[in-house]
Amino acid sequence: MHLPLRLKFKLMSEEKNDFFDEEINELYEHHRIVADPKQAIIRLDKFLMDKLPNASRSKIQKGIKDGFITVNDKTVKPNHKLHPEDVVVMAMPEPPRDTDVVPEDIPLNIVYEDDHLLVVNKEAGMVVHPAHQNWSGTLVNALAYHFKNLPEMEGNTGRPGLVHRIDKDTSGLLVIAKTEQAMSGLARQFFDHSIERTYNALVWGEPKEQEGTINVNIGRSLKDRRVVDAFPEGDFGRVAITHYKVIKPLRYVTMIQCNLETGRTHQIRAHMKYLGHPLFSDAMYGGNKILKGTSFSKYKQFVDNCFKIMPRQALHAKSLGFEHPISKEWMQFECELPEDFTNVLAKWDQYVTHND
Repeated sequence: MHLPLRLKFKLMSEEKNDFFDEEINELYEHHRIVADPKQAIIRLDKFLMDKLPNASRSKIQKGIKDGFITVNDKTVKPNHKLHPEDVVVMAMPEPPRDTDVVPEDIPLNIVYEDDHLLVVNKEAGMVVHPAHQNWSGTLVNALAYHFKNLPEMEGNTGRPGLVHRIDKDTSGLLVIAKTEQAMSGLARQFFDHSIERTYNALVWGEPKEQEGTINVNIGRSLKDRRVVDAFPEGDFGRVAITHYKVIKPLRYVTMIQCNLETGRTHQIRAHMKYLGHPLFSDAMYGGNKILKGTSFSKYKQFVDNCFKIMPRQALHAKSLGFEHPISKEWMQFECELPEDFTNVLAKWDQYVTHND
């Protein structure tokens, strides 16, 4: 369904949404709902809010006003009184897509919640939103179960509440919008780069500088579309800026802190590989093999054990700060490293201590 939220910027999609283009005449049926014989008389918009849990009231009302939602093949007003056995049809100017989110009873680790937004701590392994090969079990499926009528950003149908995302195997904090006003305010801050996002990462080797800034364009690899490459000449990709500093060197690996100025796909993973320090255990970017250290079998066995403990990139979205879109109060949140991360750090610390 087309969205009333009109942002002048699109953070998560470049795709134009023209559901309500007046030049498109052919309509495709998306939903056909027959009111129960015992259905109490109720306003049409309220009826649809119960039947379409991921659609906000304002989106439903706009669909009715624009003639894409009919009752018994007739256009009506949002306050139309629905009667038993009435047939409600939602028909849109483009074919249905795989954007209907199935609510799933998946527990959420909610760090903070109010009437306008919530902050969740996503565990590693959970995909943020439904997509190819991951149509269920996602954070969005969980949100659809626990919350009704979350807003959607234009061009991102099927991703209710999302204003940003982190990778499947990255753990940590995400802010979710519960109202369109909150979504607009948060999206503006992401666009303006005023959101504070701090990540912890374990990388191979030790950067030459204790802190620095990586200002190098990144974009989809021209050889492998699954990954992102750095384009230092600036002839391709999009501007990406990562600030980093060393937290703790552990001889062959280093714990670092990264602060994002921009939020591109795989930004930290691609930037650290460009710097010559791929994330530990990051298979997609070459960090799942020994890149620093000795050739002794004892060391190899130790590293393999670490990979088994943490079979995903060592990246955690540790803190998140933003201005509350309604109260304008600065909100700051932090979450501890997950168990797999702390266990691997402890093993490296112990290895370095006992092999001086």
